[in-house]
Amino acid sequence: MLAKWPTGGEVDLDEAVRYHKAMPAGKNLALLVQKARAAGETLIYPRGGVALLEDQGRLMLGLATEGTADFVPSTTDSYTRNESYERAEYGIEKTKSTGKSALNGFPIVNYGVGKCRGLVEALKVPAMVLPGTPMVPLIAEIGFAAGYTGLLGGGISDTIRFTKELTPAQGIRNYQYVDRLVAYYAEQGVPIHREQTGFLTGTLIPPGIAIAIGILDCLLAASQGVRHYSIGLGQNLNIVQDVAALRVLPEVCREYLHRFGYDDFFLGIGSHQWMGAFPRDAAEAMGIIGMGAAIAVLGNATHVCTKTSHEALGVPTLEANVAGLRTTRKVIGLMRRYRLPEGPEVSAEMAVIGREVRSVVDSVLAMGDGDPGKGAIRGLEAGILDIPWSPNVFVANKVMPARDYSGAIRYYDAGNLPLPQDIKDYHRRKLEERADREGRKVDITMALDDVSEIAKLLTAE
Repeated sequence: MLAKWPTGGEVDLDEAVRYHKAMPAGKNLALLVQKARAAGETLIYPRGGVALLEDQGRLMLGLATEGTADFVPSTTDSYTRNESYERAEYGIEKTKSTGKSALNGFPIVNYGVGKCRGLVEALKVPAMVLPGTPMVPLIAEIGFAAGYTGLLGGGISDTIRFTKELTPAQGIRNYQYVDRLVAYYAEQGVPIHREQTGFLTGTLIPPGIAIAIGILDCLLAASQGVRHYSIGLGQNLNIVQDVAALRVLPEVCREYLHRFGYDDFFLGIGSHQWMGAFPRDAAEAMGIIGMGAAIAVLGNATHVCTKTSHEALGVPTLEANVAGLRTTRKVIGLMRRYRLPEGPEVSAEMAVIGREVRSVVDSVLAMGDGDPGKGAIRGLEAGILDIPWSPNVFVANKVMPARDYSGAIRYYDAGNLPLPQDIKDYHRRKLEERADREGRKVDITMALDDVSEIAKLLTAE
């Protein structure tokens, strides 16, 4: 892996371990997340990456100081995500010559260990790598050696949401490499925070599917020796269902961790603010961000990844990211750690989601003879593991979601998912209730309308 680009030669694991041990404890993300969960706090962080090293440094510092982010990102560019380092290098040079960014993220591999350490050393908070790709081993090697103490991604989830032709087997192997590397650092006394991303595809993802795949990714990481992990969930902007999903996730995940004997395991919960189509109006966009902050707190999320009012306009500026962070921070503060009291709506939704998750995970594990990796590969082939709108050719893409009248995500078509019949019937009834209220049929147009509903709803006359 290190030979894929010259900067890989800068990686020296023994030296990197010594470098981490000399860093202040306050810059270790794993320790920060553990402390936040113990205190019942919700941390905030954004996405962010630009082409030039100096600009990335200013971005990260601004997010931490002006934006009050608890930790800051380096989101990679599309060329780096596809291991096209020559084209990333060209993008760097073109940006320098034209003064206009030719990359949509930070080319961490091209800059290498030494230069990226300068970014980390300028901060008082931890730094995290956001690769956005299953082609991740060299990104991880350089990021960790440079002093980053977190990495976002999962072998199953990133492969089937980011790539067209990469096999799930290869994506899983790539993340097994990363997770074994994380375990090695931990064995040397350097904890690294690993977070699974959830499905941030910009489309509707039923929470039962997202949680099931998050658990499988978690089990795969644990099998490589990782003992500090967070599972992420994208928000669908229905408070009852989003909160229910965030609450049931750790409960069900710990069942499977216990089943595999992983009892000494830190499990965090990540909440990602709405990834779908945003309204162009900044005030309306900030409303979505504020609601996302409340959902994260009510769902006991350990950390929340924030959005901006520029989502419908292009790559967000530092100022837009700062505004999204500060809005989220303010709402979290106003919540004063308030939690929804136990009630029938959330409890009922938790029960439905829990049954969906267990039915999928149990079937996948059975197909893999107890191996989550083999089960995931076979399950995707059979369609018992499936997500809607996937670009990957190895995904069945038979599942189709739609919103019910309350805005919760239901299955218009469950494909080959091994859901109990009464659960399928429950989802159908919910969609029929909406159809009756709106005077329409339960058909494919309902599902298609809902993909951009949030952006259109708020700007409707």
